[in-house]
Amino acid sequence: MKKFSLAIHGGAGTLVKGLMTAELETNYKAALDTALEKGYAILEKRGSALDAVEAAVNSLEDTPLFNAGRGSVFTAEGTHEMDAAIMDGKNLKAGAVSLVTGIKNPITLARDVMEKSYHVFLAGEGAMQFAKSNGYTIEDAAYFYDEVRYQQWQGIKDSTSFQLDHSVKKDGKFGTVGAVACDQEGNIAAATSTGGMTNKKWGRVGDSPIIGAGNYANNKTCAVSCTGSGEFFIRGVVAYDVSCLMEYKGLSLQEAASEVIYNRILEIGGDGGLIAVDAKGNIAMPFNTEGMYRAFKTSVGKKEISIYKD
Repeated sequence: MKKFSLAIHGGAGTLVKGLMTAELETNYKAALDTALEKGYAILEKRGSALDAVEAAVNSLEDTPLFNAGRGSVFTAEGTHEMDAAIMDGKNLKAGAVSLVTGIKNPITLARDVMEKSYHVFLAGEGAMQFAKSNGYTIEDAAYFYDEVRYQQWQGIKDSTSFQLDHSVKKDGKFGTVGAVACDQEGNIAAATSTGGMTNKKWGRVGDSPIIGAGNYANNKTCAVSCTGSGEFFIRGVVAYDVSCLMEYKGLSLQEAASEVIYNRILEIGGDGGLIAVDAKGNIAMPFNTEGMYRAFKTSVGKKEISIYKD
């Protein structure tokens, strides 16, 4: 039996030990554990990597603790605009959505774009029309309301400021979510979902739904899901950069992921992290910030749930 594995993240940023209450830390770890086990159970039953990453991200989207799905942050207009992408490393098929509202699980909509349309990326009103044509229930704003998110927005509302997932207030961390998996057939997949940045304007889109920037999967190399300063991850084409270093320079998964996060992205002023897996089930989870919500589980008996730097 081939080694299989799953890794997930809930965002990287200013996560400093001692600034989070013990109760909140317990809640975050419990949410990560739930998502990890849901995805891993699929792999254990010989399910596909694609199904596993979707299930794990669905779980993270369903909790208000993370900036995706139900926990999405407020835009400058007081709405919630969500982005997501999913990719199958077996055939390089991918699906993505951006600027969608009222969608409980954007990652599932992204998968439907991949499997039920001729396209890769749908955005805004068009993506919403596609969702409605496929029978999606459009949730009202109350479903996405969270008092912590609301107060975060109030702090910078009516200003020209915006707040990235990982920045500014040390108690104000809310993160993009993602998952990568390798199944028992040696196929890999990646999924990423986010609510963007607080007080964002003008239909801003980050790296999460952009194939090759925030999300990528190729059986020849790796599956990657990123989190961090989206504009820099787009400019660095980070997810694909990890794959390229493996394919063209022969670097290992850990070497390639480390080179991108600890050197290349920092050189252009970006910060954040990523999770990655290769077709042998190896996992890498580098980040250059103070912490990253992360967890992994493998078929060789290894499991870890972490928030801070070791």
